[in-house]
Amino acid sequence: MTVTYTARVANARFCGFSKLLLAWKGSIYKVLYKEFLAFFAMYTAISITYRFFLQEDQKRSFEKLSIYCNHYASLIPMSFVLGFYVTLIVNRWWNQYRSIPLPDRIMCALSGGLQGGDERGRLLRRTLMRYASLSALLILRSVSTAAFKRFPTIDHVVEAGFMTRDERKKFEGLQSPYNKYWIPCVWFTNLVAVARCEGRIKDDCTLKLIIEELNNFRGKCSMLFHYDMVSVPLVYTQVVTLAVYSFFFVCLIGRQFLEPAQAYPGHDLDLYVPIFTLLQFFFYAGWLKVAEELINPFGEDDDDFETNWLIDRNFQVSMMAVDEMFGDLPLLERDRYWNDSNPRPPYTAATLFVLRKPSFQGSTFDMTIPKEEMHFQPLEEIAENTEEHRGRNPNLPLINRLLSAAPSPSGLMGGALRRTSAQLQRLTRSASPDPSYSEEDEGGSDREGVGGGSLGSGLGQDTLSTLCGFLGAASSPNVAVATVRFDGIGDGEEEEDERDEKEAGRRREVGAEKRVLVPLLPPPVSQVPSKCLSRRGNTPSTVFKARLSSANRSTPDFLSFQPITNRARVTTPPVAKPISCNKATGISLLTVPSFDTTPAVSMGDVATATVAGQGTRSRSVSMGSSDVGASPSKTIG
Repeated sequence: MTVTYTARVANARFCGFSKLLLAWKGSIYKVLYKEFLAFFAMYTAISITYRFFLQEDQKRSFEKLSIYCNHYASLIPMSFVLGFYVTLIVNRWWNQYRSIPLPDRIMCALSGGLQGGDERGRLLRRTLMRYASLSALLILRSVSTAAFKRFPTIDHVVEAGFMTRDERKKFEGLQSPYNKYWIPCVWFTNLVAVARCEGRIKDDCTLKLIIEELNNFRGKCSMLFHYDMVSVPLVYTQVVTLAVYSFFFVCLIGRQFLEPAQAYPGHDLDLYVPIFTLLQFFFYAGWLKVAEELINPFGEDDDDFETNWLIDRNFQVSMMAVDEMFGDLPLLERDRYWNDSNPRPPYTAATLFVLRKPSFQGSTFDMTIPKEEMHFQPLEEIAENTEEHRGRNPNLPLINRLLSAAPSPSGLMGGALRRTSAQLQRLTRSASPDPSYSEEDEGGSDREGVGGGSLGSGLGQDTLSTLCGFLGAASSPNVAVATVRFDGIGDGEEEEDERDEKEAGRRREVGAEKRVLVPLLPPPVSQVPSKCLSRRGNTPSTVFKARLSSANRSTPDFLSFQPITNRARVTTPPVAKPISCNKATGISLLTVPSFDTTPAVSMGDVATATVAGQGTRSRSVSMGSSDVGASPSKTIG
């Protein structure tokens, strides 16, 4: 029987556990005293041999061995390994107890669900409970040594009244190499089905409840069987046992008291009894004994489960519940607090102090708040926001946040357009002597989107803009081809925009007298090649490709640094008509003309021009497009 001392430790008091130290049944003394005496006897034998039977040179060798063992004994991780092992064993021990099948839920379901006060109804209820008890008995005698000693054979089970002789014949007639504890559960389900057909069980819900309780009962029986079959891994148990035994075997030599005359460190005192070594053995070896007792709680130790008591209790209680107590109800009468709205059971003199304690109302019940902090504050702003968002999607702020976190294609194109426009404005402003171009014009062009130097007027928002980087244009009167670079921009970061705006402001502050004037490129020649360019589509994102004659090629005006005197020229015109090839025509700044060509060309991205009288100068213009149907870009020239 499990040692119970709960009542002795019900109240915490001075040295409350000290009274438990004198108990013998189930104590550590009863479990460990043999190992303790054996360890102390071996220690004493080694000590006597060292002191009286060894020669001087043998003593010196033994002393060196003792110091060596004492130094390296701490390398054995006994506390770590033993602590985890005992924790695992204790958890397993408690889970096995929770897996013991108890018939209480089944007997309540049968008592209320299987009707009939006649002999047939009584026989059905008692037989069903006997089948449940028989299944529990078969599994307990399979895992518990105490239960097996009580019921060693099936004949003992029959003689005890758990099984009839006819049932024994059927049980033994079913050939199966496995444990047959589940057979009574199948008999149970078959008999419940018969009771349902006879009308003893009124509805299918009650039948379902009884079957579910039986499955729960059978599941616990199965869990006990698997706990018995699947043990803690043997290697874990071996490691822990070897760690403890090897540690104390080393301590038998390493913890010996050596002669103080040899002046070994830590051996100044010569004692015959190693008190702290014995205490250490008591604790660690006792810890291992705890795991040894709890690893199988279905044995016959003092703290093992009393399976025979469980068998007796379950069988007696279940039979009483479904037989004697079926339909046995006490007389219904009014209780003594029938007319009392606040019933209070009486207290004895020993418990009278409970009445003087106020009932618990909550941890914040006695809190106090200053009066000036208890007034409600107006919430007009919150109310207005509520009115404002009533007609909107409540998930709109979240969607906006998610969209703002990702890079926007329009933001990339818009940033590139702004940067290109700012650089062209600076170039045209620095090259223009015309005082009519002022900062107001620049601001107006930025606001309207059609001013001088704005690529947005000619290309639109859907076209990937180009960044024209003019290197050395301010320092050389004749801009060479190598010094003019047009770099494609793929990002529109705000930091670069800010730097461009700061650079433009700095140049405006320097003054007109300090500006470096860039010489104007000569105007384009009036001769136009025989084969002109054609424009495919009217969308701003269409890219054009021009085939110019090798003898004489013109340069568009938007590549020449000329002052902007007429704003009407830079405004985006409607769809341009084809320009005649025999008429000298100049191309307006940032205005993409439309030419007629015999072959339909796809989107181009590079134009090379030759300026008459200045030699051959080439400039590359990257004008990409985001149209889906655009063809790969080609180089002109």
